[in-house]
Amino acid sequence: MKAVLLDEKRFSEGVDLPAPESLSEYVTFEKTPHDNALIIERCQDADIVIAGSVRFEKEVIDALPNLKLLQLSTVGSNQVDKQACEANNVTLLTAPDFATESVAEHTFMLMLNAMRAGLYYHNHVADGTWHHSRKNALVDESIVDLHQLTLGLIGVGDIGRRISHLAQAFGMTVLWAERQGKTPRNEDYTAFETVLAQSDVLSLQCPWTEETEHLINADTLAKMSNKPLIVNVARGKVVDSQAVADALKADKIMGYATDVYEQEPADTSDPIVQLANQKHPRVILSPHHAAASKAAQRKLWGIVRRQVSEFAEQYSAKV
Repeated sequence: MKAVLLDEKRFSEGVDLPAPESLSEYVTFEKTPHDNALIIERCQDADIVIAGSVRFEKEVIDALPNLKLLQLSTVGSNQVDKQACEANNVTLLTAPDFATESVAEHTFMLMLNAMRAGLYYHNHVADGTWHHSRKNALVDESIVDLHQLTLGLIGVGDIGRRISHLAQAFGMTVLWAERQGKTPRNEDYTAFETVLAQSDVLSLQCPWTEETEHLINADTLAKMSNKPLIVNVARGKVVDSQAVADALKADKIMGYATDVYEQEPADTSDPIVQLANQKHPRVILSPHHAAASKAAQRKLWGIVRRQVSEFAEQYSAKV
């Protein structure tokens, strides 16, 4: 079987990517742009395609007659036309649970940076503001401890549970939000609107689905009584960016720290990016790399390689 890896550069330099086993041919490309014709050309005779940052639309999948497995190096699969895969008998596999520690730690990096106005104070040291102030310590934006605050989690999978564990080590109270409009399934969960009202920090880990698109919007923001910091390591479209920007400007929430955006890569048309450029002290941005620690990437490739090898071996045994 022939396998093609379309975006080797998705992985950091120094992360070893040994080829999957049980293949007759293996071809790699450093990166592949969002060009359907080029994707089709590179994958034309492939039985297996491995990719993470490439979209697979119906036009592409329909044009690949040999394709048997589409292996994603991601947890989600929103970039793939699943109906086209099913219609063409293409197996679609993702790589679950490879970045639990990386994403949880990144969540706390964003959270701590925003609560302590870290980037704001870094810039004030670097640009000489602190020196010219003649003060022993510069504290013109409040510094907020996590200890004894309430953290609300929307989305409680492996990452949410790891974040819960870390939060408890900081002395935080943790609330797990039930799905919007649902009765809490058991005593571990709290009603969605109660979590909105009681949280000092709200952390998003839920997938992007029809149910969760713009889950954080003008209406839900209005229910956040404690003016929380919102941290988004889920997906950009879980949040209505303009509504969040408006809430920040109106001092209805403390801040917004995010790794994901409604349109990626984000640019200055994004209202959250605009606030960051205006040096809002509690708007902290990162470029969708919460899962990109080297340890996570090594684990990711291990999952991808194992799944591809097993598929190729099992398929070969049938023919």
